[in-house]
Amino acid sequence: MDMIKAENVLYTYEDGDTQILQGISLAVRKGEFLCILGHNGSGKSTLAKLLGGLFTPTGGKVEVCGMDTSDEKNFLAIRQKAGMVFQNPDNQLVATVVEDDIAFGMENLGIEREEMNRRIDEVLQTVGMTEFRKSAPHKLSGGQKQRIAIAGMLAMRPEILILDEPTAMLDPMGRREVMRSVESLCRNDGMTVVHITHFMEEAILADRVAVMSEGQIIMQGTPREVFSQQERLRELALDVPQMTSLAHSLIRHGADLPPDILTIEELADRICPSR
Repeated sequence: MDMIKAENVLYTYEDGDTQILQGISLAVRKGEFLCILGHNGSGKSTLAKLLGGLFTPTGGKVEVCGMDTSDEKNFLAIRQKAGMVFQNPDNQLVATVVEDDIAFGMENLGIEREEMNRRIDEVLQTVGMTEFRKSAPHKLSGGQKQRIAIAGMLAMRPEILILDEPTAMLDPMGRREVMRSVESLCRNDGMTVVHITHFMEEAILADRVAVMSEGQIIMQGTPREVFSQQERLRELALDVPQMTSLAHSLIRHGADLPPDILTIEELADRICPSR
């Protein structure tokens, strides 16, 4: 079942002269973890907002859970199906206490207090932040703040989580914290995830990777299929995971290694199979 479907999507800025997306077609299956990569200005953040229904296409069609995002009567229902998390966690937190911040969206949906408290407990456990329920968000680390932002979205029970570079402003530890939560949501809870990032190590976690350039999707496949094409990615001003790059360097020096190594564990197993 397709949770999101985009067909020949075009998007042009209001000036009418700048076309950002040029005929994007993409489907995201239920429970899939899709990662979208692209250099700055490739259109990936614009695509994220279109897939989440925040923008409507100037051409083509986007459906979220079978609902046309261009139909105004679907706006509220789409907001309840697809939740979005953005780059800066400070811009997404509105209260002075963590539990109040998570409750904010549910209050707007008219959810009863008893149910709200139950959901707050549930989502804090999901993102590993239970002990911070009474904390002040401004005292948390960047990674912790972003996990609270994700928890606030999860409390409203979306079926799709769209992440627009949620780790871009975080340190390595914060990125790992957030990605552990995201991966768990997809693998353990069946959440459909669309993740926009420029960190290649995050893309390794996905089921499928789509690569954008100049407003178009020009490559798709599993992480292994995409990252094995290192030269093509370099032409697009994109990197590859560190271990993939190291493996390619070793191959050029005569090592007998496959071109699709992604992690340090895989590389170590290939070099020292009996370790």
